[in-house]
Amino acid sequence: MYKTLAHRVDRDEIAARLGSVRPDSPRQWGRMTADQMLCHLSDSCRAALGIKHLARRDNRFTRTVVKWFALWGPLPWTKGIPTAPEVDQMGAGTQPSVFEHDMSELRALLQRVIDEPDLVSRQSHSMFGRMTHAEWLRWAYLPADHHLRQFGA
Repeated sequence: MYKTLAHRVDRDEIAARLGSVRPDSPRQWGRMTADQMLCHLSDSCRAALGIKHLARRDNRFTRTVVKWFALWGPLPWTKGIPTAPEVDQMGAGTQPSVFEHDMSELRALLQRVIDEPDLVSRQSHSMFGRMTHAEWLRWAYLPADHHLRQFGA
């Protein structure tokens, strides 16, 4: 069974892991701080909700092969793959403010991705193109899992 925010147990898992992240949680790889990670995930949710625009970087290969492997492949996401500049906190991404506020914002945005299927399913992913709400819920789980592992959560 694939983990996805469509499943209550997987949502509870992500919520508990988020609860273990602290402002001073050390990263295991990469360059983001814990607070930048929260803002990065929030920006990704904003893109899924159509609040934040990401430039299209898709093509037939990314919409088919890359999308399938990213969403359904058996391996965890690779460390160090560059992110879109619009959701890169070292670039144009949202800058951290107060850790607790950023955490609350991320939790609220994740809930909106879950609760607003009509809105989310109208959005295109910058690399994967059109996605169903079920695909967006799988996608939302994966970067959360990836970045929580980055901070030992």
